[in-house]
Amino acid sequence: MKITRTRTPWVRTALGLSLLMLAGCSTLGQLTGDSESIEYKSTVSGDPLTIPPDLTKANQSPHYQAPEGTARLSDYTASRQAQANAAPGSQVLPQQAGIEVMRDGTLRWLVVDQPAEKLFPKVIEFWGDQGFTIQSQDPRAGLIQTDWAENRAKIPEGWLRSALGNIIDQVFDSGERDRFTTRMERVSGRTEIYISHQHMEETPTSDGTGFKWVFAKEDPGLNAAMLARLMVYLGTSEQQAQAKLSAAEKSSGAVAAAQLGTGEASLRLNEPFDRAWRRVGVAIDSARFTVEDRNREQGDYYIRYLDTDTGEKIEQQNMFGRLFGSRNTAEPLKLRIHVAQEGSTAVVSVLDAAGQPKTDATAQRIISVLSKHLNETR
Repeated sequence: MKITRTRTPWVRTALGLSLLMLAGCSTLGQLTGDSESIEYKSTVSGDPLTIPPDLTKANQSPHYQAPEGTARLSDYTASRQAQANAAPGSQVLPQQAGIEVMRDGTLRWLVVDQPAEKLFPKVIEFWGDQGFTIQSQDPRAGLIQTDWAENRAKIPEGWLRSALGNIIDQVFDSGERDRFTTRMERVSGRTEIYISHQHMEETPTSDGTGFKWVFAKEDPGLNAAMLARLMVYLGTSEQQAQAKLSAAEKSSGAVAAAQLGTGEASLRLNEPFDRAWRRVGVAIDSARFTVEDRNREQGDYYIRYLDTDTGEKIEQQNMFGRLFGSRNTAEPLKLRIHVAQEGSTAVVSVLDAAGQPKTDATAQRIISVLSKHLNETR
């Protein structure tokens, strides 16, 4: 997918002047210790807190809570006064125990001692707090994807931006966009949380008449920074979050390369099932496959895959198609990405909708893409 946008000459001139006149650097530090700041602003308008009705919780405001175990007004008043006199820090955001950072190669994730049903709406709220709107959410699959957003912290600070404010913000564009995918897994009564992102950069077209958006490489450090922010949002102090991230950096072991045979529609990972399942799931997210469901016990990720390399025409419905119901669009394939333990290794293959092995050119392309993303997380 490519998004094309052109800029008028006066805008380009204004950008050039702004680059020359803006000075200084951003001052907000990341929990990971990097100097670059994060300050996202969604490029899509909408409600960032679209929480599924079945996952919403009752309002926690004391104004709407009935007093428990209190029959007299004097007792209730005394109870409320005791809460008001509590330590200020305990009222702002109670610190939560049971959040750990894990690392495997460049892959990092959280393990939280809370059920996924409780965490899902909190994570949606977290992304809204970070400046994102939600593009899609699937509680059954444990997936949340944001819309594209621009990191406004990459725009240099300076006296000109401070003086002109919103005018500069409207004219200046960083030329970069990110969107994040959060995936949750239930494992042994705990919840694992993975964050991956897609990055796009605006580049000039070959003829120099405009600009186009192209996908760029994912930054594992940015994923780690967002995990750290999520930890703080869930109740961990900044000092604890940084300490746990630092400890995870030291505990990572070597990750074997994914072995892909020539012309084969499967790949082999020299690691146990649990590790392979985790890494394959993140590779699926990074490869932008649409996940409909998953079954860890069977080792299956259920995906929808639109093969653009088969030569089948892919286009939007025309006016007559919309009026009379005809279709001229290619239908996505419903497939499974299967992870199976074979001895001390794990084998990743592609199955069709009925669960039968698929070894055609489409399966080989999927395996090749997964192999690339798996080896990037080593």
